[in-house]
Amino acid sequence: MRRSQSGFLVKRVLFFRSSEQKYHCDAVVVACFDHRFDLVLRKFLKRIRVVNPDPIIVAGGAKSLASPEHEADRDFLIDQVGKSIRLHGTDRVVLMLHADCGAYGGHGVFKGDENAEVIHHRNELRRAYSVLMGKFPHLAVECYFVDFAGVWKLDSFGSPEALADAATSAASVTQL
Repeated sequence: MRRSQSGFLVKRVLFFRSSEQKYHCDAVVVACFDHRFDLVLRKFLKRIRVVNPDPIIVAGGAKSLASPEHEADRDFLIDQVGKSIRLHGTDRVVLMLHADCGAYGGHGVFKGDENAEVIHHRNELRRAYSVLMGKFPHLAVECYFVDFAGVWKLDSFGSPEALADAATSAASVTQL
């Protein structure tokens, strides 16, 4: 035990030597803190070669950009992306939303209509994308929807009707 500068006693509870090297961030990852999707998120990031992420894990994930409960939520998230750009040279953002998200009210809000849920989250990702591009036009922004069967990339921002058709045919939403 030793005494800190403020006079408090401190005790190391784990010895672990972390790297002191500066790093370049592969992507800021904006995702929800729902633990059901933690493992798929880690596997997915590895698959898309995001080794050094700057994770922003908040309730609802990209919802804080698209439709925040408080404007300060959006401002906070934008500020965090800006800090990642400044401190770690970030030039890529991965935005994620997921099925049955409590921040949106879960499956019940969509009354069992999976297409309605996908369309809603796609539109939310579209808004989040626009917000980020408005603030950081030089960023590469990727949008993904996660459900209990996998991760889906939104390849285009066409009409909601096109997405409804794609939800059944997987024409513009690609499972990874």
